[in-house]
Amino acid sequence: MKRERGTRLLADMIDRLEGGHWPLGLVDEVYVFGSYARGALEPKDIDVVVEHGTDKRWLNESLHASCYGKDSYTSMKQGLRGNTRGISFQFRGRDSLTAEGFPLTLLWRRGEPFDLARQRLAALTPDPDASRAPRDHMLPAFAGIEDLVPRPARIELHSRHAQGEITITALTLDDGRPGEPRTTRHIERRWLDTSPLRRAAFAASSFLESRGSDLSTVALHGKRLQHAAVEETCFVDLGWHYFQFMSRYLDDGQSWLEVLNPHRTKTLRALLIEPADG
Repeated sequence: MKRERGTRLLADMIDRLEGGHWPLGLVDEVYVFGSYARGALEPKDIDVVVEHGTDKRWLNESLHASCYGKDSYTSMKQGLRGNTRGISFQFRGRDSLTAEGFPLTLLWRRGEPFDLARQRLAALTPDPDASRAPRDHMLPAFAGIEDLVPRPARIELHSRHAQGEITITALTLDDGRPGEPRTTRHIERRWLDTSPLRRAAFAASSFLESRGSDLSTVALHGKRLQHAAVEETCFVDLGWHYFQFMSRYLDDGQSWLEVLNPHRTKTLRALLIEPADG
C-alpha cells in the first residue's frame, strides 16, 4: 500500500481508541514496528502490537470463540480497524518481539492524551531508502508465499521443523470435486456456491482423496466430513481460522492441510504439514 494510506489507517485507529467503545477500553499500549515504522514508502501492511487487559465480557467471549474454533480477537480487530484492511495485529507480543530485537515505536499508552499519539504518528516520517526487512523464521516451503503465512504460524512451524517433528510441503491446489458423494453434499450444505470457502473446501478434499486419504477421517474447517466413529487423521483449515488448534493436532500425530488464501478466482496456495515419521 502507499504510505499515505497506512498513515490514514493508523490515524483512524487512534480516533477509534479515543472513542473508547468496548473492547477498546481494555487496550493498554499500542506500538508500531516493521517497514512502515522505518519509513518505507510502500509497506506491505502496517505492523501493530497491542497490549491489553481483560474483563468478564472479554473472558466469556474468548471462551466461546475457543469452543467454536473462532478467532477470539475478532471484536478487538474490528474495533481497532473497522471494516478496512491493511493493519496486521500482534496481541500481547511486545516482550517477545523486543527479546528478538525488533524495534518498537510507542504510539499510545493508557493515560496519555490521544493528541500525543497523533504527534508520534506524524513524527514517523518517510524514508525513501527504507525497504521491507527480510522475513524471519523462514523455511524453503514459505518461499514466494511468506506474505500468506502469519508470523505466529511461521514461528510455530519453523520450531517444529527444526526439531524434526514435521515436514512441510507447499502446494498449488487444482479446482476439483471429490468422488465421494457424502463429502460433496457436506460442502454444498455448508457454503453457498459464491463462497470462496466452498471452492477451497472442494479443492482441498479433492486433493486429499487423490492422494489416497480416507475422507471419513478428515475434519474440514472444524467439522468432520462424514460422521464416523473413526479417529481423525487430518485437519483442513481454510485461511488460518483454526491456527490456535494446530499444536493439538500435530502433537496427536495428525496431518494439517492449510489453504492459505481461499478465493473465488485466484490460484489456491496451501501448506501440507505432516508428522516427520509419516
